[in-house]
Amino acid sequence: MKNDGYQTVNVDAKSPKIKKILILAACAFALILVLGSCFTVVPTGSSGVAMTLGKVSDKPLSEGLHFKAPLIQQVVIVSNKIQVQEVNANSVSKDLQAVQSVIAVNFKVANNYSCSIYQNIGPNYQEIVFLPAVQESVKSVSAKYTAEQLITMRPQVGEEIKQTLEEKVAEYGIIVEKFNIVDFEFSAEFNSAIEAKQVAEQNLIKTKTEQEEQLVIAKTEAEKKKLTAEAEAEAIRIKSEAQAKANETINASLSSNLIEYEKIEKWDGKLPLSTGGTAILDVSDITD
Repeated sequence: MKNDGYQTVNVDAKSPKIKKILILAACAFALILVLGSCFTVVPTGSSGVAMTLGKVSDKPLSEGLHFKAPLIQQVVIVSNKIQVQEVNANSVSKDLQAVQSVIAVNFKVANNYSCSIYQNIGPNYQEIVFLPAVQESVKSVSAKYTAEQLITMRPQVGEEIKQTLEEKVAEYGIIVEKFNIVDFEFSAEFNSAIEAKQVAEQNLIKTKTEQEEQLVIAKTEAEKKKLTAEAEAEAIRIKSEAQAKANETINASLSSNLIEYEKIEKWDGKLPLSTGGTAILDVSDITD
């Protein structure tokens, strides 16, 4: 007991209570830690790989809350979401042109393969398995096509590389969702050759177009001349037919006049006295 003129404090009496509170708090905290270590949460889009004293379980844990044995069991989270990996791949074409490709791949780990890929490969499966498979797939397919075909048949080449890659990584449980060839890069010499070829093709197309235009113009002129000649021939024919008809009319008229003239020349000046049984007046009697 200590009395210094102020409030009396019993230090010895309170010390055991403080120690008891601290001990209880430490026990509660330890209990919370133990209880917390008994449960684990697998987030959405992931799988849990349970390891008991270092042994990996064959069946992955699904999304949600799971119980685990404290201290002896731990859970490693493996993502099953789609991941995007951009890869720079070097290869050689069928015509021995160096090709530098930029590849974008969307992939993911199948849920039922999470334990297997973690146990057999580990968390660095991308560097150990996936990226080398991408490189090898690009090289094997690029060697089947010429550099020009890699450009002109790009969608087909990309699809074939994707199929080759799927075959290589399927055994590990890696699913290739999407494969894109972002870019092809060739040597400066090849680019110059391609540019020269394009210029030559454009000039050829231009020359062919000009020739076709000249051919059309020549054909049009020939058609015009043909139509003009046909029109002139038709005009001459019509004119000839008209002239012939006019000549026939004139000849017929001349023939008729000539006959009349011959009749007049042969007439003796005497009218017939009768014709067809009918008496005709003799003009000479009247004139007499």
